[in-house]
Amino acid sequence: MPEAGLPWRWGATDEEHARAYPADALLTAPVARMTRAVTAAAPPDLAWRWLCQLALAPYSYDWIDNRGRRSPRALVPGTERLEVGQVMATVFRLTEVDEGRAWTARTSPSAERVAGPWGVTYAVEPLPAIGPGGPERCRLVARIAVPSRTRLQRARALAVAWGDLVMMRKQLLTLRDLAERDARDARPGAAGRVG
Repeated sequence: MPEAGLPWRWGATDEEHARAYPADALLTAPVARMTRAVTAAAPPDLAWRWLCQLALAPYSYDWIDNRGRRSPRALVPGTERLEVGQVMATVFRLTEVDEGRAWTARTSPSAERVAGPWGVTYAVEPLPAIGPGGPERCRLVARIAVPSRTRLQRARALAVAWGDLVMMRKQLLTLRDLAERDARDARPGAAGRVG
């Protein structure tokens, strides 16, 4: 199944999309892979804490995927302590944590009955600062893998890719904006909001 361009890839570099992520190995091959990414002008440890907030809410379109409740706009202390088996983004169960760098999950049994199995990895990847003394930066990268062996699975993968593109794009942009806001607020002379 071709995976170049939309809807398979949004914001990701060629290298990010070609790279293997733990989500790719959660399901029996072959899988269709979707990669989404944004750059955040925030320290990787702060961006990691925001990725961990997906344990509390999906951070996408709350009126669709969070029953109208607003995803928290402040870091909740302790949320960054992830444990295998916990629920992430309401429909995933955590399978693996690479502390401070990435977490991987698979759809819960109830979600699989509706949408089929998915694997997902969210990663924070440091980038060099722009110029001396420039703000820290990082990449927020998400990989989704879904089965693509049969014609029906390939059709479902295409539908998932388009739907996920809309939802995850919003999610990653929201998390980026919140991390960047907290990074700005934490700079000397700014009133901080980081929890």
